[in-house]
Amino acid sequence: IELLCRQAVSLVAHGLEVEYAAVLRPRADGDVLEVGCAFGWQEAAEGAARIPKGVKSPSGLALATGEAVVSEDLVNDSRFQIPLLLGEHDTAASLDVVILGGSGPCGVLHASTRTPRPFSAADVHFTESVANMLAAGFNRWRLLIADLGAAGLCGFVAANAWRLTATAWSEGWVSNSTWGPKLWIPFAFIALGMSLLAWQYLVQIVDERLAPLLAGGRHGRA
Repeated sequence: IELLCRQAVSLVAHGLEVEYAAVLRPRADGDVLEVGCAFGWQEAAEGAARIPKGVKSPSGLALATGEAVVSEDLVNDSRFQIPLLLGEHDTAASLDVVILGGSGPCGVLHASTRTPRPFSAADVHFTESVANMLAAGFNRWRLLIADLGAAGLCGFVAANAWRLTATAWSEGWVSNSTWGPKLWIPFAFIALGMSLLAWQYLVQIVDERLAPLLAGGRHGRA
C-alpha cells in the first residue's frame, strides 16, 4: 500500500507539473486529515501533519462533498482558510479529489503549487483516474486481508475437527442418543467441509487477490 501511495503522488506531481502532492487520510479520532505519503513536502509531514476535515479547507470540502475541489488562487479564495501545512509551503493553488473506498470516501488525493494557476477539466480527470487506481488498490488489500482471516479460521476449525475425528475413531465415541451413532462420522463431515472451504479461500487468494497485486507491482517497476 505504501508503494502504491508513493507511486500515485509522484505520478500526480509529474503529470500536473506541480511542486506538491499527497494522499490524505481521515483520522477516526479527530476532525483532521493526516498526511499518509507526500511528494515535495518535508518528510516530517508524513504521519504528523494535519489538515482540517471541515469545509473550510479544500481537502476537507472534497472529502465532505465527494467532488473535486479546485482553488486557482488559494490566498484570495474566500471559501477557505489556508491550513497551516499549506501555508508553511506557500501554497497558492490546489486540486483535491476524493478517494472512494468500498464503504465511502477513505481519503483525499491532493495536488498543489506555489503559484496561482488554473486546473483544467483534463487535470481533474487525470487526478481522479489516479485516485480511482488508489481506491482499487486499497480495496484489493482489504479483500486480501479478509480472505486470509477467513482461510485461517476455516483451517483452524478443520484442524480441530480432524483431531476430534481421529480421537472419536480410535476411542470409539458414540452419541448418547437412542440411535447411538458413531461420533467420528459427523466430525469427519465437519472437518471435510471446513477443509474444502479453507482450500477455496486459498485458491481465491492466489487467483483473485495476489495475482492482480503482483501484476500491478511488476507494471509499477517497469
